[in-house]
Amino acid sequence: MEKQNGQMNAPHPGTNLPPDYPPQYPSATLQGPPGHTGYPGPQVGYPGPQVGYPGPQVGYRGPQAGFPGPQAGYSIPPAGYSGAGPVGFPVQHQPVYNQPGGPAGVPWMPAPPPPSGCPPGLEYLSQIDQILVHQQIELLEVITGFETNNKYEIKNSFGQKIYFAVEDTDCCTRNCCGASRPFTMRIIDNMGQEVITLERPLRCDSCCCPCCLQEIEVHAPPGVPVGYVTQTWHPCLPRFTIQNERREDVLKIIGPCVVCSCCADVDFEIKSLDEETIVGKISKQWTGFVREAFTDADNFGIQFPLDLDVKMKAVMLGACFLIDFMFFERSGNTE
Repeated sequence: MEKQNGQMNAPHPGTNLPPDYPPQYPSATLQGPPGHTGYPGPQVGYPGPQVGYPGPQVGYRGPQAGFPGPQAGYSIPPAGYSGAGPVGFPVQHQPVYNQPGGPAGVPWMPAPPPPSGCPPGLEYLSQIDQILVHQQIELLEVITGFETNNKYEIKNSFGQKIYFAVEDTDCCTRNCCGASRPFTMRIIDNMGQEVITLERPLRCDSCCCPCCLQEIEVHAPPGVPVGYVTQTWHPCLPRFTIQNERREDVLKIIGPCVVCSCCADVDFEIKSLDEETIVGKISKQWTGFVREAFTDADNFGIQFPLDLDVKMKAVMLGACFLIDFMFFERSGNTE
């Protein structure tokens, strides 16, 4: 008799419920709406609640009607995914161009709609008033001292990548001419397309020779000049002139008397032609003693008005690279 009562009080097969655990479905005597024939009992093979399952949380309303579940083939966002871009930019799923040596997980800036008359690829510059230029550290160059092609990540103030710049010079030129070498800098976007090309010819870097001063030419897109940066001779100050595609002077760049990068930023002010108004600046940022002493990898910041012509913003980017090679390319440079 006790054995029979034990069998009657035993839980359903496939569950681990105690004998006094209440049933998980309503009784057959519970009346439903008209025409309702009652609730079915548990299906054959239906597993009961698993041990350790916490149950629904308080306030949880369950899945909403019509809410689709995960789609087949849906991939989980990678680690480090930051979601949407800055306020005002639409969320766009653009392919990421994997640059050689570039860190993984750094988001690209969504492409804004191009303004009227904007060269292709420069629409990114129309929405920003600051650019961060970070040079990558080349381990081969640090260990052996063998000069390699420079690579730079160009970002906005949110840390999103805008462009990736790669120097294109041959081995002999890099190691024979050093920081004074002529170079071609190719700037590519997230689609892998070259949108800006910088050309620096071979010129004398002596401040005592005013007849052959430094210069860099900016093309956007490649083959179409949009501006120039030319050095202006001065016995004490680093001075440059920003010109448009017709070689007309637009802005001036004036650096400090002593270009010292020891424990402080170095600012090159961008001024109007009459040098009365400060329009922006190019700052070489202090990156720490170890990096400054043993590498020539530098960080720069460029500030300019938001409504400045995108062509002039691209030319300022070229001025930043020219200043880097002229004053900060040598490793351990603290003068």
